[in-house]
Amino acid sequence: MNPAHHHPEEEPDPMSAGYQAVASRQVYADKVMSLRVDDVRMPGGQVAERAVLDRPAAVTIVALDDAGRVFLLSQYRHPVGGFLIELPAGLADKPGETPFEAARRELYEEAGLRAATWHILADMRVSPGAVNQLARVYLARDLTAVPEDERYELGQAGEFEEADFHTEWLDLDEAVARVHAGEIQNSATVAGLLAAVSARTLNWKPLRPADLPWPAPLAGETR
Repeated sequence: MNPAHHHPEEEPDPMSAGYQAVASRQVYADKVMSLRVDDVRMPGGQVAERAVLDRPAAVTIVALDDAGRVFLLSQYRHPVGGFLIELPAGLADKPGETPFEAARRELYEEAGLRAATWHILADMRVSPGAVNQLARVYLARDLTAVPEDERYELGQAGEFEEADFHTEWLDLDEAVARVHAGEIQNSATVAGLLAAVSARTLNWKPLRPADLPWPAPLAGETR
């Protein structure tokens, strides 16, 4: 999914309730994000600046084994200056890649796992006051490990922070206890773990199929 960009010259969407970007300027851009400042006309006619961080969509995976354990990793995150405990995750930024394909790729790359059973746990708007990123959390079950020789042959190896992962398997209930203790703080990981416990309580009945497309764009949003 390409990052969403608003174009002031376009006609406003009638569903946007009178909010319209009348001007926009890009402040920064790199290969995974861009920052722009929009002048937004409010329903009352006032115009205010709103900074928007454009980010590609992301996927996060709750990989749950037959013993009820979840796969977690610790990764250094420079903006917070330390390691965070996280679920496998990544950007859905490959051309033509569906969110489900991105999730399978990330589970393979970060955890060395494949899953036979997949469902959607939740769709999230990450920090919507400033960021337009859409994130989807998957549940992956019936897991099998990718053989080491296969991973080696395909050249699977992380770089930069991904070369310094620390991984563990943790009982799902214990992982949720660490959420409540404040030890797990990554937002998608918190949401994924809590959603998994909720879905388990309901015997997995409310879950959506894994291959659904992204949700329909919000009013005024382009993709």
